[in-house]
Amino acid sequence: MRMLDGITVIELGSFITGPLAGLVLAEMGANVIKVERPEGDPFRQFDGGKYSPHFQAHNRNKRSAVIDYGRDPGRAALLTLIGRADVLLFNMRPGVMDKIGLSEQRLRADFPRLIICAISGFGQTGPYSQRPAFDNVGQALSGWMSRFKVNDDPRVLGPAVSDAATGLYAASAILGALFERERSGVARSIDISMLESTMAFGLEPIGQFLATGVAPAVLQRGAMSQAYSVTCADGLRIGLHISSPDKFWEALCNAIGRPDFVETYPRRVDRIRNYEFLAESLNKVFGEHPRDHWLERLDGSDVPFAPEHGVDELSSDPQVAHLDPFYTIEHPEMGSIASLHRPYRVDGSREIDFRPPPTLGEHTREIFAEFGIAAPLPTT
Repeated sequence: MRMLDGITVIELGSFITGPLAGLVLAEMGANVIKVERPEGDPFRQFDGGKYSPHFQAHNRNKRSAVIDYGRDPGRAALLTLIGRADVLLFNMRPGVMDKIGLSEQRLRADFPRLIICAISGFGQTGPYSQRPAFDNVGQALSGWMSRFKVNDDPRVLGPAVSDAATGLYAASAILGALFERERSGVARSIDISMLESTMAFGLEPIGQFLATGVAPAVLQRGAMSQAYSVTCADGLRIGLHISSPDKFWEALCNAIGRPDFVETYPRRVDRIRNYEFLAESLNKVFGEHPRDHWLERLDGSDVPFAPEHGVDELSSDPQVAHLDPFYTIEHPEMGSIASLHRPYRVDGSREIDFRPPPTLGEHTREIFAEFGIAAPLPTT
């Protein structure tokens, strides 16, 4: 299932955006070489070591080579790798590649078939282009955070959304560029920012504002979708998404023994207008019994529902277990590494030649030999 077999990607990636884009391509079968400076990707050190779970999550199925490419002879070695690659992927502030002698103009002139993907926080130009950017900055500036922040607690919830969206959009753009190059021979340069990627990920509320001139209320999507997160008597929660067909509302009310709700709110427009009251009412009903009671009642009722899992509960869920999304692989030095399969199957399979996340510079000698570079360079 190596759909990108024969495609070589040089990733100068750190933290999440670049590495996630590289991961998507690696799990399609691309030969992704993660080139790291001697200190390594900073994500390696998030737990004090050089192989943090954060690093592992975004760097499986890659090889690592250590090259001090900010100066020669490291820069020359990197150019040798790039010269035989199909894609160069990096997430850096605009201008950094120019400073180390790897400008787009030089790369384009020397390697006309190279697809170049530059990921930045705010774009290559503009008043913010030289600012540092991480996920929370992207969430804040893009409007995304405003859709979820409902109180004054300064702590931030949830996973990295801006990073993930940017990495996925970058991988998508690279795939499109590879397809075009196969047809026309033209290699493109891709410029993608965290800011615009997160805005695109929040397309619905932004699109509604552009169409109406009115910013939708934070709870409007929940009201329009008739989505609820109800808490049961044991403190556990259930997610409901009734959507627009009346049949789902009727099925829910019957399953929880409240057919009177159907009589009182027969139309979707009524349910939207009374979203806050219905949320309180449903929460009160579900609070009368523990979650297992309601899961049994809802099962088979044709209600769109699911228990709200913590990540530690996923493996015990029957549907998750059926899909078998987890795998374990042994690293010769770091031991057993557990991770997630790619989230899709091709012709019924998602098996590839799995590689555990690499240790820093693990494959330097191997890669240098493949590319005809005489010997590993000094790393300091």
